[in-house]
Amino acid sequence: MKRIPWLCGWLLAVSIFAATEEEESTLVKTGQPAPAIQVTALDGKSFDLKDARGKVVLVNFFATWCGPCMAEMPHLQDQIWNRFKDRGNFVMIAIDREEAESVVRDFQKKRQFAFPIACDLKREVYAKFATKFIPRNFLIDAKGNVVFESIGYNEAEFKKLIAAINQETAKSN
Repeated sequence: MKRIPWLCGWLLAVSIFAATEEEESTLVKTGQPAPAIQVTALDGKSFDLKDARGKVVLVNFFATWCGPCMAEMPHLQDQIWNRFKDRGNFVMIAIDREEAESVVRDFQKKRQFAFPIACDLKREVYAKFATKFIPRNFLIDAKGNVVFESIGYNEAEFKKLIAAINQETAKSN
C-alpha cells in the first residue's frame, strides 16, 4: 500500500515533465501569427502560406517512420481532406520531416493520399514551428493566426481539430 502514493507521485512528475517538454518544444503557440513558409508539394505545385491568406490552413508535420503519424494519416485523408477540400476556403499541406523525396513519393503513392504532401529534408520549415515531436498539426485561421495546435495522435484531440476546422471554415465563408 505504501507504493501507491509513491507511484502516483512518480506518474504525476513524469506527466508534468512530458507536458512541459512538449510545450517548450512548440515555438508557435495558439494565438500567435503563423510563420511564413514556402514549400513545393510532390505534385510540383508551390505552397506559400501568405498566398493562402483568407483561407483556413492546416499544416501537418509527419514522417513515414513515425507510428503515431501513420495512425493519423488515414484520418487526415478521410475525416479532414475529403470533408473540407471542396469548401473553397480550406487548404492543407502535410510536410514530411527529414526524408528523401523518393521515400515520401513512394509512401504517398502506396497509401494513395490525395492531399498535398511536401518534403522538408533539412527541417527548415519544421524549425519555424517546433523543435521536436511529430505528428504535429497547426490550424491557421483566415487572418494568419494559429488557432489550434496538437502534438501526437489520439482520437479525442483529432476530434477537437475537426471541430476547430469546422468552426473556422464557417467563420470565413
